[in-house]
Amino acid sequence: MTEQKLGKIVKVAGPVVAAEGMTGAHMYDVVRVGEENLIGEIVELNGDMASIQVYEDTVGIGPGEKVVNTGAPLSVELGPGLISNIYDGIQRPLSALVEAQGSFIKRGSDIPGLPRDKKWHFKPTVQNGSEVQPGDAIGEVQESSLVLHKIMVPPGVRGRLEGLSEGEFTVTEQIGTVKTKQGEYPLTLMQKWPVRRPRPVQRRLNPNKILLTGQRVIDAFFPIAKGGTACVPGPFGTGKTVVQHQLAKWVDADIVVYIGCGERGNEMTDVLMEFPELTDPHSGEPLMKRVVLLANTSDMPVAAREASVYTGITIAEYFRDMGLSVALMADSTSRWAEAMREISTRLEEMPAEEGYPAYLGARIASFYERAGRVICAGSPQREGALSIIGAVSPPGGDLSDSVVQATLHVVKVFWSLLARLAQQRHFPAIDWLTSYSFYKQYLADTFEDKEKGREFVQMTREAMVLLEKESELVEIVRLVGAEAISAADRMALETAKSIREDFLHQNAFHKVDTYTPIEKQYDLLKLILHFHRQGLAAIERGVEPAELFALPVREEIARAKYIDYTEAEKIQAILDKIDSQIKELYSAKMQEAK
Repeated sequence: MTEQKLGKIVKVAGPVVAAEGMTGAHMYDVVRVGEENLIGEIVELNGDMASIQVYEDTVGIGPGEKVVNTGAPLSVELGPGLISNIYDGIQRPLSALVEAQGSFIKRGSDIPGLPRDKKWHFKPTVQNGSEVQPGDAIGEVQESSLVLHKIMVPPGVRGRLEGLSEGEFTVTEQIGTVKTKQGEYPLTLMQKWPVRRPRPVQRRLNPNKILLTGQRVIDAFFPIAKGGTACVPGPFGTGKTVVQHQLAKWVDADIVVYIGCGERGNEMTDVLMEFPELTDPHSGEPLMKRVVLLANTSDMPVAAREASVYTGITIAEYFRDMGLSVALMADSTSRWAEAMREISTRLEEMPAEEGYPAYLGARIASFYERAGRVICAGSPQREGALSIIGAVSPPGGDLSDSVVQATLHVVKVFWSLLARLAQQRHFPAIDWLTSYSFYKQYLADTFEDKEKGREFVQMTREAMVLLEKESELVEIVRLVGAEAISAADRMALETAKSIREDFLHQNAFHKVDTYTPIEKQYDLLKLILHFHRQGLAAIERGVEPAELFALPVREEIARAKYIDYTEAEKIQAILDKIDSQIKELYSAKMQEAK
């Protein structure tokens, strides 16, 4: 880090510091503030006066103390060592900080994001003398048993490759050289990238592949695509964090980046304690071998919340550039927006709606627009995807909140969490009547059997019609009773109840029910709707709805979600029982009639 100009503090307002004598500084330059070298970033320039947002506690800092401009923007270190690490908002490794300083982070700590002493085995994949360009994969490091880390030529570097060799290297040791027109560029396992600048890609693709999560209400009714965007708004206690945890555990992605942005410390502690003990369902290995965690809890400096979001997405983009599918969870973007509001107020900017800065919508849009399915820069040609799922915590669950509305303008999936469902112990508490997904048109392609895929999409439509009909009928039933409506409507009510309780309701703590493969989702929904269709046919032949609802197979349908999918034949057996038991009921009716 090269020191450039010295400035002097003239004012301190919480996390915002004003300094004079900052001639030659640029927007978003990283500075060191005060005698303790606190990390800050320039967010406003006016002549030689600079406003700096400080990512650490400014208590005790006063006018007259020095400000050192490093001349570089806030950047993250990208290379082997990211996986299974736990960082704060500005990429300081928390485990290394604990070892060095104890349980409390000291101000001005400057521990690098990647370990400097660990050696990695680097294996080249291209020959010396080759012409390389930005993004070219030149070698590999086996970072964990689940992640083969591709070492890429940094953006902006092109020329002839020389001196590349296999061996054991730290992230700062030279592994080779690129001979460019400007001279020799030393290659290392690590590269740096400014967090506020999106990493370049060759071209963007349509996000037309579904990202499977194993959560039935999401996959079947409101799916998200690989490279897609989703938001999860809801009031306190509706399960936003649990939904995020479930997705982080089970999502069909190569890498998971989880950002705890301004949430309570105990929630982040649950993540930090639980994730290392979890097993990845796709490989059987520990889940942490494909996870990067960023923890910036509500008691940490407010300015670092904004940095944590950009740090997380830059790390996610780096793995995407290797040709991997990456899922990023941000919990929650409301806390990020509140940090923006506080900084904006300290800068004395003109407030917009609810006190948020006028650029709130633009900042949220620029964050979500970094998602996407892409052809990565460089060769060999690689396809990567970065999906973003952001939790939003509107006050009182008010969906007209500025952060919710700004988010809804840019995301393609809306999972609305309902307090009433949470109070009824229905989890995930996603409201099927107000949620939506623009990616559902690609759901059929998740099945190898295309005919089966099209049938599944048709079944989800049929189920949604029944759920909507239930919402219309339930008020009538409350007023005049179930006997006042037709037998077919009573059947619709019972089927809608079965869809809610036996399909949409999912137990995150049950070893089988916590994750449902898409094929099993098809079988479960088919069970419910097959009973509905057969029941309607029986009603037309004179069978009473109450007799249908009392059949023993109803209990088996309700418990089918707890059947391990390795025993799929058990679900098929329930289908056969539906036919035989309804047939027996109908035959008995015929005998009575005779």
